[in-house]
Amino acid sequence: MALRRKPPPLRQWEPLENAGKRVHPRPMLTVAALYHFTRFPDPAALRGPLLDLCMGQGVKGSLLLAGEGINGTIAGSRAGIDTVLAHIRTLPGCADLEWKESPAPSMPFSRMKVKLKREIVTMGQPDVDPKARVGHYVSPQEWNALISSPDVAVIDTRNDYEVAIGTFTGAVDPGTRSFRDFPAWWEANRDRFHNKRIAMFCTGGIRCEKSTNWLLQQGVDEVYHLKGGILKYLEDVPQDQSLWQGECFVFDRRVSVGHGLVPGQMSSCGACRRPVTPEARLDPAYEEGVRCPACKDEYSDADRARFRERQRQMTLAEARGEPHLGA
Repeated sequence: MALRRKPPPLRQWEPLENAGKRVHPRPMLTVAALYHFTRFPDPAALRGPLLDLCMGQGVKGSLLLAGEGINGTIAGSRAGIDTVLAHIRTLPGCADLEWKESPAPSMPFSRMKVKLKREIVTMGQPDVDPKARVGHYVSPQEWNALISSPDVAVIDTRNDYEVAIGTFTGAVDPGTRSFRDFPAWWEANRDRFHNKRIAMFCTGGIRCEKSTNWLLQQGVDEVYHLKGGILKYLEDVPQDQSLWQGECFVFDRRVSVGHGLVPGQMSSCGACRRPVTPEARLDPAYEEGVRCPACKDEYSDADRARFRERQRQMTLAEARGEPHLGA
């Protein structure tokens, strides 16, 4: 007689009726990161139908609409994402929309937001026009050779907290708190890059569309940028051939991804939303949902009390198996 295997222990979140039964894992969700510069004469008219479609398809995330185009990241089932992307491609000038996909084991967003903005990525330079002219696109396969050249200066255009957890070997970190700070940083540092070719990169490519256009306006002759951004590089370039060090910050609950776009080891501070490394979580200044070493001096006692209460409510909701936000 064959011996029956002892059933696996019941997991805390597993319904009692599933004890000892084979429970099929949930299918992976699809995360789509996209942007497209085009002319939207009336962005407000596009918002309602787009939001309604996303909600109806169970797609969550954040999309920005402006007169200059669309930008954002969404997540959902394969069918839901395909339906929303098909709709976006019908918008004015979006037939050739490109996007980048990655898997997620659970929904990385709480809700669906479609917002109207003045810019889909805020640089604050009214004369910048990526539709007119941008730098030379460089594929991920050609990127290593370019940035290894001695006459090339490699500039990371992302925010300081993003650079802190990962960047390309030898890249210059401008130390900017926001993309609005980049033009002032360039003006103060441009002499450092005399007679250099400039290679720029960002998470998905959208910042480089604006920053390369701006540098060309400033008289920089040779400007290059990584096509598809870091996400495309991590997807296409094998780890043993990579010049990327660390992880790449993403603006959802995954917090970071690594090679192959697998979720990384970072978590997010419940107070300041900066990425938190496994080592920082061991720091005495770290308190889950309340503070991290980077923001330990940035909030009042009243703020900390509010954060603690929010974390308590989140813990209670998790114990009940209920979502705390975005139900």
